[in-house]
Amino acid sequence: MSATLQTTDVTVLDADLLDRTAAAVREAGAVLRERFGAVIPYRTREELMSALAANDDTALGILRPHLTSLRPDAGWVEDELDGGALPPGEWWVVDPAEGNVNHLHALPEWAVTATLVRDNQPVLTAVHLPLTGETYTALTGAGAHLDGRPLNVSRTADLGLSIVATSQARPDEDENVVRRVGSSITAMLFDALVVRVAVPATLHLLNVAAGRIDAFWQFAGARADLLPGALLVTEAGGRISDAEGRPWTPRSESFLAAAPGVHAQAVTTLSR
Repeated sequence: MSATLQTTDVTVLDADLLDRTAAAVREAGAVLRERFGAVIPYRTREELMSALAANDDTALGILRPHLTSLRPDAGWVEDELDGGALPPGEWWVVDPAEGNVNHLHALPEWAVTATLVRDNQPVLTAVHLPLTGETYTALTGAGAHLDGRPLNVSRTADLGLSIVATSQARPDEDENVVRRVGSSITAMLFDALVVRVAVPATLHLLNVAAGRIDAFWQFAGARADLLPGALLVTEAGGRISDAEGRPWTPRSESFLAAAPGVHAQAVTTLSR
């Protein structure tokens, strides 16, 4: 892969592009932080969707012009809940308020993410946590970092000593997916030390990349909640696959990110 990206006017190093992407997610995060605090009441699904959209639109008003100016020829994924493969070329996969429902409920687990995907491979990603001020970044071949400090996955080699996590991919999942999620949690409760269940996926994946937890899995899922973490975990030395141990792609029906020492054990547990 070339170390540079061609724009219409200048050649921008990937590393410089990542720095500018990180600045954009921090700016958007600062605005969302100003909106955070009180629980936002809603009585209907329509009111909920309106409140979610208000956060998204606020962040996108900052992210979209910044990122478009960086890569004017890149496509833009409109719906952060979309899954599957993208057409060839470059695409911005952005979640303007990852964990948006948490933001509305005054819960702290939310972030702003932006990932550049090239021919269905994540090239760079920036994830900002506005409440802590932390920014996680990864660049293909250059490692994963937290505010400039290298990240490394856990050295744990025993699933029985591991903290693992999973997440609900989206509301209104297919019944078969819901049942599979439930049975997988039960299996992990038998085989792992501790099982965490919460949204959003990206925050669990940050913890895998940082070595704080040892594995994360999810059934179904969207590009925007898996691609940033997939790149971070890979660049931090972790392993990515589907739940059966096969290579993961955005078309896969399941996802597993784990420290190398527990990956095979996690596959065995999830494949039962």
